[in-house]
Amino acid sequence: MTDTYSLIDSGNGKKIEKFGSCLIVRPAAQAIWQPQLPEKEWRKADAEFSREGKCRWVKKGGDRWEIELAGIRFLLSATDFGHLGLFPEQKDLWLWMRSAIKNRIKEERKEVRILNLFAYSGGATLVAAEAGAHVTHLDASKGMVSWARENALLNGLQDKPIRWIVDDVIKFLDREKRRGRQYEGIILDPPTYGRGSQGQVFKFERDLLEVLRCCKELLSDRPLFLLLSSHTPNITPLGLQNILLQTMNGCDGQVECGEMLLKGNFAVFPLPNGIFARWHHG
Repeated sequence: MTDTYSLIDSGNGKKIEKFGSCLIVRPAAQAIWQPQLPEKEWRKADAEFSREGKCRWVKKGGDRWEIELAGIRFLLSATDFGHLGLFPEQKDLWLWMRSAIKNRIKEERKEVRILNLFAYSGGATLVAAEAGAHVTHLDASKGMVSWARENALLNGLQDKPIRWIVDDVIKFLDREKRRGRQYEGIILDPPTYGRGSQGQVFKFERDLLEVLRCCKELLSDRPLFLLLSSHTPNITPLGLQNILLQTMNGCDGQVECGEMLLKGNFAVFPLPNGIFARWHHG
């Protein structure tokens, strides 16, 4: 399968990306260099989102369309926040996760259970399900869970063992602990600030350690990975690594960290767009 996403260019605090047939310009604070393409190429964009003054689409393309990334098809739509229903910088993490799940299933011939928290439109959920895992998909937004289920249907994965849950993360984790549920892998991409299904407030710096503590308690006796990513300003890869080192202290495994990147062809500067840290066994 061929990806239909590509970073086309970046610079002057903006990025231009190709999502399927649509060219889209959006802000990119990390792009402090000059664009490589002439301005006339940027003017070909089908849509542009701006945060100058009031956040808005100054030019808006089609309402809904499809693309493919990492072997998964996604239904996209422009939101009021400038998002489209997909974070392409997650691709390399999904490929790593897919390989880890498939290798574990091949080696042990046992069920691999994955918990995806703050699961958004389901990219990681669908990659894990396609790899053979039993997945619990949780998001506080009923609308986002519905969007993720549409993506599952789009990929013919609607009958895979996926639990779709709308709930507050901390309340859900507490209930899972009382039920004695366990998971081989846990994925979380928490927001800087968010609200739970009943208005509960989540703040990254305040609540992340508690969430990770709960996650560790839900890992099975043969854990595979704990994967954490973030777009929160001023948080560094090393900061996330230190948090995971503390969280997983005493567990046999290793922690890695780095930047998530948006990528185009070999001539396009990769664009940092978020960070990650991951603990994995062995």
